[in-house]
Amino acid sequence: MSFIREVTPDFPLHCLLDASGRLTAALPDFLADQALWLEAYTHLWRTRLFDRRAVALQRTGQLGTYASCLGQEAISAAIGFRMHPDDILVPYYRDQAAQLRRGVHMQSILRFWGGDEWGAHDGPPHDLSWCIPIATQITHAAGVATALKLRHLPQAVLTTCGDGASSRGDFYEALNLAGVWHLPLVLVINNNQWAISVPLSQQTAAATLAQKAVAFGIPGVRVDGNDFFAMAAVLEEALQRARTGKGPTLVEAVTYRLCDHTTADDMSRYADPAARDAAAALEPLLRFRRLLEHECGWDESSQQAMEAELNREIAAEVDSYLALPPSRPEDMFDYLYAAMPEDLSRQKSDWLARRAAS
Repeated sequence: MSFIREVTPDFPLHCLLDASGRLTAALPDFLADQALWLEAYTHLWRTRLFDRRAVALQRTGQLGTYASCLGQEAISAAIGFRMHPDDILVPYYRDQAAQLRRGVHMQSILRFWGGDEWGAHDGPPHDLSWCIPIATQITHAAGVATALKLRHLPQAVLTTCGDGASSRGDFYEALNLAGVWHLPLVLVINNNQWAISVPLSQQTAAATLAQKAVAFGIPGVRVDGNDFFAMAAVLEEALQRARTGKGPTLVEAVTYRLCDHTTADDMSRYADPAARDAAAALEPLLRFRRLLEHECGWDESSQQAMEAELNREIAAEVDSYLALPPSRPEDMFDYLYAAMPEDLSRQKSDWLARRAAS
């Protein structure tokens, strides 16, 4: 089964696992192993429990502003499961599941959101770090993909963004370049329906975000972002296209943000509670659990045992994070430039003098 077409008049929403936990079509062979199902389901819960703990740390003053991924875990988890080790991830700030899958430690994620950018020095050395500015990572990804193409390397670059980023100029410039130069780039839009407090209907008049690919001359595909299996199937195809010289793909993953934009936000001020409740009934972990109950004999005791083990893993990582020494304030001077300019050197000297006097 192929999900991606070069030219398409419409953009159906691809789904393999419905809200009741029933498969709607035969799975590709690489997704048919039930051992993989359990591994993926465990990772989804690893991400959710870690995410929950990170929010709790922020609420108790032990972490800085944090961007939760509640309800959106399947998108990032599928990315982590389908990328090859030598592919290059250029993430935005809701890619915890992919980063954890690619070897980034929870301690490092907490360290970064705790205000210490040394936390970004983890995971594959060729992956990029979190990108907090909106959409700039897409231009970075196009640059990395250009380097791979010039070097004739059979690798893919995958970058992510939210639906709000698809309204930025960086999005259009990078994808236009990717289309013209036929770059090995996959862009996944996490369409969680909100650009902070701005709903999708006020961001674009396009019926879908996938159809924006038409203007770039590249394939666009729309997939249920709450369906791990459909996400994995689409990404497998898109990444293989990139690795084999068939060019870029735009993937719109449709989901709903069940959390505040960040811990500095209050979603209750702008989102309809009824819409949020309806979306919660379709969220990916609930859907996946129903599949395991139908097909693998999963029950409450299995769930509790898994969560207990994951909570022990998370507690050890949190303890390691809390035991770290405070970050050095002078790092903001020392690591801003390769060679410190004279005016910044004077600022550092003045700041050190004031700190010594206080």
